[in-house]
Amino acid sequence: MRMIELYIQEVTRRLPEKSREDIALELRSTIEDMLPDNYTEKEVKSVLEKMGNPAILASGYLDRPMHLIGPRYFDIYINLLKMILPIAAVISLISFIADTIISYSGEEAVLNIILNAVGFGIWRILSTGVQVFFWLTVVFAIIERTDHRKNQTPLTACFKEWTPEDLNNIPYIPKEKAIPKVEVLLGLLWTAIWASVYFNAASLLGVYEKGSNGLEFVMPTFNQDVLYSYWPLVIMVIGLEIAVASYKLLKGEWTRKIAALNTVMHGVSSIVFIFIISNNQLFNPSFVTYMTDLFSITGDFGSWIFWAAIFTFLLFAAIDIYQGFRKANLKNVK
Repeated sequence: MRMIELYIQEVTRRLPEKSREDIALELRSTIEDMLPDNYTEKEVKSVLEKMGNPAILASGYLDRPMHLIGPRYFDIYINLLKMILPIAAVISLISFIADTIISYSGEEAVLNIILNAVGFGIWRILSTGVQVFFWLTVVFAIIERTDHRKNQTPLTACFKEWTPEDLNNIPYIPKEKAIPKVEVLLGLLWTAIWASVYFNAASLLGVYEKGSNGLEFVMPTFNQDVLYSYWPLVIMVIGLEIAVASYKLLKGEWTRKIAALNTVMHGVSSIVFIFIISNNQLFNPSFVTYMTDLFSITGDFGSWIFWAAIFTFLLFAAIDIYQGFRKANLKNVK
């Protein structure tokens, strides 16, 4: 049964999302009709051999031809494109955002910086995507034109012809348990953003007032020297987040080990966050006075913001930890 599900997964993952469920039901019914009542693994392999390579079968369901590269290398080409494009785009965007934040001097209006960043960020992503698409297409075009064999059977990711034995090397990952690459890459992007903001907080976070050139920076929220004093702890958290994200990307599904590592990451991050925010010199005194007068806050403003920040941080951490273990405990096979 597991081999049948893996075969169906290999076919449907190459099809449009809206048609996968119906085609999966059709394939499952066809395969079961070809099998006897008490079938063996050998009989399953025999039926799957008759069904043929999943890539060829999937191409029959598509309403478009696979002529961009050619049937033999098209599947490998598309899979590599799907894997490399988002990674390259996110890395490019991370470097651009970090460079923009670090180079910000505080003189130019924030609104102009944001609008320019959005425009140039989109351009950077498009430019990176075009370059990846172009060079990958050139490489595969050269490979195909130097392959003079008449056999045009699609190759697997290992550049070998498909056999039912290949299904044994493919993990069956339910949709509810999978870790989308986009989720991991967005997590890395968030790490780059908050890290860049942290080390440049004195020129980015604070009070802005409308001036002749738009919004003008009046006073910082935090004491930058205090933030700099915790740099070893912050670097440790950044490294931990990158390590966990990389491991998620490598495994592709929630496991108890990943859920435990995710818990450790949130635990360390929470401790470091509480340790930093507990420093009574963290906030700029002028900012505290300004906010107290602005909102007519009675009592200690620092204490109020301290507990609000801790509650919010721990709430989101707890939700993510719970979701990780919930998904990790799902069973892979029905």
